[in-house]
Amino acid sequence: MAGTPPPFAPFEWMIAWRYLRARRAEGGVSVMTWISLIGITLAVFALIATLAVRSGFRAEFVDTILGANAHVTVYQSGVVDSDGRLDRTIQDYDAMAAALRSVPSVTRAAPLIKGQVMSNLRSRNAGVQVFGMMAENLKELPRIADPQSGRGDIERFNEGIAIGSGVAQSLGATVGDKIKIISPNGVRTAFGTSPRVSAYEVVYIFSAGRYDIDNTRVYLPFKEAQNFFDRDGVADEIEVMVEEPEAVEDIVLDLIRAAGERTLVWTWRDASGGFLRALEVEDNVMFIIMSILVLIAAMNIVSGLIMLVKNKGRDIGILRTMGLTEGTVLRVFFICGAFTGLIGTVLGVTLGCLFAIYIDPIFSFVNMAMGGGVWDPSIRGIYHLPAKLEPADVLSAVVLSLGLSFVVTIFPARRAARMNPVEALRYE
Repeated sequence: MAGTPPPFAPFEWMIAWRYLRARRAEGGVSVMTWISLIGITLAVFALIATLAVRSGFRAEFVDTILGANAHVTVYQSGVVDSDGRLDRTIQDYDAMAAALRSVPSVTRAAPLIKGQVMSNLRSRNAGVQVFGMMAENLKELPRIADPQSGRGDIERFNEGIAIGSGVAQSLGATVGDKIKIISPNGVRTAFGTSPRVSAYEVVYIFSAGRYDIDNTRVYLPFKEAQNFFDRDGVADEIEVMVEEPEAVEDIVLDLIRAAGERTLVWTWRDASGGFLRALEVEDNVMFIIMSILVLIAAMNIVSGLIMLVKNKGRDIGILRTMGLTEGTVLRVFFICGAFTGLIGTVLGVTLGCLFAIYIDPIFSFVNMAMGGGVWDPSIRGIYHLPAKLEPADVLSAVVLSLGLSFVVTIFPARRAARMNPVEALRYE
């Protein structure tokens, strides 16, 4: 008919708003509305906070890997030398590094010497992993050559040794101290193998932001590492950096072809793939759990609407006898439930975004209130709890919350719309 009002007309919003503002005699409805609102707010806040921490943790973890380690490690399969030992060193490492640099998207290829030794300063000892690297290549590692977190002068690297902040703490070392590194694979004599010992001045102390790196790694000049580990004229492997580390698998075959026969490669995904897969599984499980919390919070809307329908039975009967259709009544109660879900979602998104933005002072307060030690970097690998807001995560939380709120609202709204006006007014 020409006089039929359109769906969601202003008077439908007015009736819904009057019902939401329950009088004192209908305080139960008001209480349920507030419970539903608070439940949706907290559930959406928890979902966004969890997704932000998840994204931040993965980004921080991957950044510490890519900022201090090779994206691809190139080495060779072993051959048996004249003494019967397996030799996996790279002879012509300069030529191989040049060939690898010619591969498109490769930004850096650096020969490397690696070895595990004992470090010593005065009465303190610490097991460390030595990386022998050229000075110009060390300066290209963003997590190592960081002037904000590093101490000392990296320009003097060829004059001494660079150590991680955790190693420095274990040894009680500062810039200018001389530490000894001791290798059990030393010089062979008639009385057995004599350990190899050398002393180096600490010229630079770095903090890569990763617990295991800072507590175990030291860097020696490449030539010095060759002499110390008896690798004259050879390298153990070649570190390769690429433009797109996330797509490193796409250039693996090109690297193998460029490096030649007996070449083997080990990508950063191979080294950390297990942990990344565990993170992915944990992310999916946490999203499901948080989604269930949102669903439980949304079910409170159903309880509130059912109570509202019972309290407003007489009003529904009067409205129906005045000519309101089932669709109009359904939309009125749908607006009541959907409005609660909408406001709760907006508040939850606001709180979740504020939590992600101000996570550092919040975490510092929690750590102080708990007496410290809330975050153990030796277990989690990184030093702080990170958070990263992703638009896709916020959008998924909004869609999930609003979708569930709208869906669960339909059932009590349909019950109100189908109420028989005669039955509703029989006892009035």
